[in-house]
Amino acid sequence: MAERKSEWPERGDLVIATIESITTYGAYAKLDEYDKTGLLHISEIASSWIRNIRDFVREGQKIVLKVVRVKPEKGQIDVSLRRVTRRERIEKIKIFKKDRKAETLIRNVAEKAGLSKEEVYEKAGNLLEEEYGLYDGFEKVLKEGTEVLTELGVPEDLAKIFAEVAEERISVKMVKIKGIIEIRCMKPNGVKIIQDSFENAYETEKTKDTKIRFYVKAAPKYNIEVLAENYKRGEEVFQKISERVVANIIEAGGQGAYRREK
Repeated sequence: MAERKSEWPERGDLVIATIESITTYGAYAKLDEYDKTGLLHISEIASSWIRNIRDFVREGQKIVLKVVRVKPEKGQIDVSLRRVTRRERIEKIKIFKKDRKAETLIRNVAEKAGLSKEEVYEKAGNLLEEEYGLYDGFEKVLKEGTEVLTELGVPEDLAKIFAEVAEERISVKMVKIKGIIEIRCMKPNGVKIIQDSFENAYETEKTKDTKIRFYVKAAPKYNIEVLAENYKRGEEVFQKISERVVANIIEAGGQGAYRREK
């Protein structure tokens, strides 16, 4: 997301903060996403009795806090540690890391395009962030290509740079689904029919978010591998393409079946 140096957080917001100093009544924390400092009062550090504040927080520590009070006219922000749940902490850290990565990717795009970071946001970044979320948008460009951006009105040349940066800087973890397809065709041109069945199935069922591979195990058995970002998607594509191969063979007068390998 774009930097928010001049903005104020809202009550209820989760923020990443760095403890700057500790006093007898609490601690002062710099809000990393804002150019602001918040007061973490001792009553908001823990629900239990506190003997020593440093048992809970220390200078230089990064923590997730919840904004409980904002008074822009007085320049005051009050934050809480005890009101942050474990799930909120995990989700906020995950989002913060994504935002930091996205900022780096935008800088990379700006350098390649010879533009300022602000110009990249104006021409593409803000559109991508609004539609998909900035980092998730970069991942979508990696998986589906420049059309993700051009359909939003981003110039083709800039969209290509986004795709280049995504490919260079993002590594998407994928799961592997494996199976066996067993097919026979006794016709004189049976080998050609089998080859065409695989090629037709691949062209029909291939998608931008998955990778599909066939190879001979020991005729008439063939291995099929599907790489996808999650098991549900991988299973879906595996079933579709396996069914397509078998249907093509049966239609050509052969026999076929498939099974999923564990």
